[in-house]
Amino acid sequence: MNNKIITLVTGANRGMGLELVKELSKKGQQIIMGSRDFNKGQAAAAGIENVDVVQLDVTDNQSVKSACKTITDKYGKLDILINNAGAIFDHWQKPSEISQDSLRADFDLNFFGLINLTQTFLPLLKQSKQAKIINISSMMGSMTEALNPESEVYRASAVGYQASKSALNMFTVQLAKELNKENFPITVNSIDPGMVATEFGGSTPEQSKEMGAKPIDFGVARTVELATNFDNKDTATFSNTHGPVAW
Repeated sequence: MNNKIITLVTGANRGMGLELVKELSKKGQQIIMGSRDFNKGQAAAAGIENVDVVQLDVTDNQSVKSACKTITDKYGKLDILINNAGAIFDHWQKPSEISQDSLRADFDLNFFGLINLTQTFLPLLKQSKQAKIINISSMMGSMTEALNPESEVYRASAVGYQASKSALNMFTVQLAKELNKENFPITVNSIDPGMVATEFGGSTPEQSKEMGAKPIDFGVARTVELATNFDNKDTATFSNTHGPVAW
């Protein structure tokens, strides 16, 4: 088992997380499906090879610690952490009127929860000969593209979600610099999946397709590419299937 690539995917019982589980398991990786609802995770994992399910609520510190202990006891290392869990809690609310509750909900999951989980699992990642942290971000968090009238996200307005992804991108950069400076063989990168036909944001996949969303396999393609290419040691990057994304 120690010779297999051990990969944890958070928020993995549906949507892009589940697609990542399916595709990476086919690549021979041992996947740990993090699911806030353990029973839903087990149901989603049925019929997929090389998958374990662990109860994991990114916003619950005790849940994070318990999942880390479970994975430590069984595997003793972690090679890839894919921080996929995320949500949007504000929809077209004006920046001048958005509620503090919406802002905190966005940040608790997309930023604070993600950082706490990453810090908790870093000792396990340091047990790997070469590890990867992949943060699922969004072009919606790009300040460059938010000001670009030609950008597909120019008209997006979800300031809490967008700000939480901008903050996540800075965490990506600073953690990558820290680990590189200390000579740990761990890369840290942000991925923009683009607008994908899932249930994200409260829409159905069909509604998302009508708004121009891409197929789910397109949305996870860059993450799968990065998670399976251990010759690629680039760190502190922000990219999608088309190439680099402006910060």
